[in-house]
Amino acid sequence: MQHAPEPVPAPSYASSTVELGDLKRILVRRRFLILATAALLTLVTLLYGLFTPALYSSVAEIIIDPQDLQVVTNDVNPSRVPPDGGITMVESQVAVVQSTGVLLRAIQATNLTEDPEFNGQGGLLSHLLGSGSAETDKTANTLDALRRRLAVKRADKVLVIDVIVTAKSADKAAKLANAIAQAYLADQASARAQAATDASKSITARLDEQRRRVQQAENAVEAYKSANNMVMAAGNLVSDQELTEINTQLSAAQSRTAALKAQVDQLRRSGGAPDATSEAMRSSVISSLRAQEATLVDQVSQLGTELGPRHPSMIAAQQQLRDTRALIARELARIAAAAETDYERALANQQALEAKVAGMKSKSLDTDQASVRLRELQRDLEALRSVYATYLQRAQETREQINVDSTNARIISDAMPALKKSWPPLPLLLIGALFGGLGLGTGMALIAEYSSPTVLSRAQMESAIEAPVLGVLPAKTARRRWWPFGRSAAPAGAKTDAVAGLALRRLFAASRRPPNWPLVPSILVTSPPQDAAQRGRVARLLANAAAARGSRVLFIDSNAGSGKKEPQPGLLDVLRGEYAFEALSQRTPGSNVAVLGGGRPKAGVSEAQGVYFTQHMLAQAGHSFDLVVVDGGALADNLNVSPLVAMVDEIVLVATLNATPMHDVTAASQAISVMGRLPTAAMLVDEAA
Repeated sequence: MQHAPEPVPAPSYASSTVELGDLKRILVRRRFLILATAALLTLVTLLYGLFTPALYSSVAEIIIDPQDLQVVTNDVNPSRVPPDGGITMVESQVAVVQSTGVLLRAIQATNLTEDPEFNGQGGLLSHLLGSGSAETDKTANTLDALRRRLAVKRADKVLVIDVIVTAKSADKAAKLANAIAQAYLADQASARAQAATDASKSITARLDEQRRRVQQAENAVEAYKSANNMVMAAGNLVSDQELTEINTQLSAAQSRTAALKAQVDQLRRSGGAPDATSEAMRSSVISSLRAQEATLVDQVSQLGTELGPRHPSMIAAQQQLRDTRALIARELARIAAAAETDYERALANQQALEAKVAGMKSKSLDTDQASVRLRELQRDLEALRSVYATYLQRAQETREQINVDSTNARIISDAMPALKKSWPPLPLLLIGALFGGLGLGTGMALIAEYSSPTVLSRAQMESAIEAPVLGVLPAKTARRRWWPFGRSAAPAGAKTDAVAGLALRRLFAASRRPPNWPLVPSILVTSPPQDAAQRGRVARLLANAAAARGSRVLFIDSNAGSGKKEPQPGLLDVLRGEYAFEALSQRTPGSNVAVLGGGRPKAGVSEAQGVYFTQHMLAQAGHSFDLVVVDGGALADNLNVSPLVAMVDEIVLVATLNATPMHDVTAASQAISVMGRLPTAAMLVDEAA
């Protein structure tokens, strides 16, 4: 009696995972979930677009120049362009446009608190909640609603702000956008006017203090001058002015005295010819007398020639000449005496002035000591006067700037009523819903596959059972794939036979049968319960493939007859030793295949008895057959065939791609290992092929 090889311990199976290459199979299998999700989302979006009230958007454009209008030189808001060209400043104005102050101005200008669309009083929810109707609540609700309908944007690298308002009415949206733009300009003008007002008030408040300080400084200067007997005229001390004037007079007197002294000295040096002096030459009286003397000299000379020396006319002329010369001498003497007198008078005046200057200089020394402190007080006074004048001028300028708007912003495009609704964009929403539904459905399909993975590929199956996959059989009937990138399958017969034959060749090429093993070569085909049809098909294909190559095949269908009321004797009867299998096997006419049914399950088969008769059956079958193919069913539910599991050469596990759950494959593999063996190979069936 020959014994079967010792069972191999069951290994730990690697966890199966979903690979990226199996995405197509997942999508094909879960296609109804994906399509249903996309259809449902598209339908919901369509209903939303049809029943949602239309909204319209209008845009008002405001351009803001960072450099304000230079209306006055000393503006309270100085105009300076930032290093970034004003982009940051304009960006901050985007927040200003959306500020509460600007929006409240727009709400008040348009009386928006009475509009049910914005004041929160027109909805069913507000009536059900019974919210109060206070003015503050209406204003707050209107403000919140307007903020939700408002969008303020600035395009990149431009100084233009877009004010976008959305409302149920195109005219209302345009009206609100223009009102917000106007409210922004008014708010900016008001803010600048308020800044000028605050600055003017602050400066004016400082004016009184500056005026008081100037008065105190002036009183200090006057009190100091009074205490030191310092009289000012034209900004200078009178004593200083007098000293300056006397010094000037003294200089003039000294010059005159020196000139008169020189004249007197010249007269004294001339001796008996005083007429040679410059004073005599400049005297008109001397000049007249000299002319008269010259005339008389000519007359005397002429009369002396014509009449002789004793002629009365001659004597009269000579007497006139002597009288004229006497007058000249007296005039010269008078000039000399006058020069002496003028010199003495000038000298006396000089001496008097010198005495006065000397007295005033001694007095000025005392005054100079007091002037040091006076000049310090005067400098303080001038500084206070300058500050006071600056404050006074700045106060006048800021008061004038209150009424001057220097904001360099304007509306370049008024909002116009929109011709088309902005929401809901039904075509765009439908396209988004379609693709979003496909994406959501794909995600749900992947999640479902991850939570309950199925057999997706050869590699996954080989990793799960640690055995090779002999081949992938196409579907039983040829059909066209529904997937868009698929193509029609080839006829099932030729391709199926080729795969089955190749699988059979690979199976026995890797067989580990001992030499001279007396038992007939055998294959047991098993599968999870839901793959019963594919398992039976694979078992028959393997039997037919061997028979087609001339081998005599015994096909044992362990499930045949199990559903009949009176099953015929078969495998179970052989394993109980009640029948010889030669008497029960039925050869198909014209075929190399003999068939043995499942038998009558009237009593169970003991393990030892089953192994004995299985070994005996396979040894006897070796005389008549070349191969035994057993459809072992789902081993977890068919324990009666466990003796066959222990004795057959190959155990082939069948699964359907993209359909058989991986946990069922693992359960089937574990059922085989419990019976003392491991799967030696696997066959996959591709329903999409």
